[in-house]
Amino acid sequence: MYQIMAIAGGGAVGALLRFWVSRMVHAWTGHGFPYGTFVINISGSLMMGFFYVLLAERTGIAPEWRAVILVGFLGAFTTFSTFSLEALTLITGGELPKAMLYVVSSVVWCLVAVWLGMWVGRQL
Repeated sequence: MYQIMAIAGGGAVGALLRFWVSRMVHAWTGHGFPYGTFVINISGSLMMGFFYVLLAERTGIAPEWRAVILVGFLGAFTTFSTFSLEALTLITGGELPKAMLYVVSSVVWCLVAVWLGMWVGRQL
């Protein structure tokens, strides 16, 4: 039960951070493109790679704590379901080129970010 509560706490922190980061990004960029989700998915992927290496490869931290960070915090912080809805909304709104740019660039940059996070984690 303790692990479930800890994961839920990590999820609450991740969800709040996602909300605040998204609001900040949209305040800077406006709402013409889903930049908030885009930034969150890339930074969340970067953190996933980094913390995976740090927690799973570099330290002897308990699996329960890895779950708090990777499943709870980052699972709530990243927004792939929101990404999917935004992409579909662009498509159904007749903005296919913008949707394709969003989908392709999100996938590519998130893969790059995970790799970069793992690389940084391994350099420590």
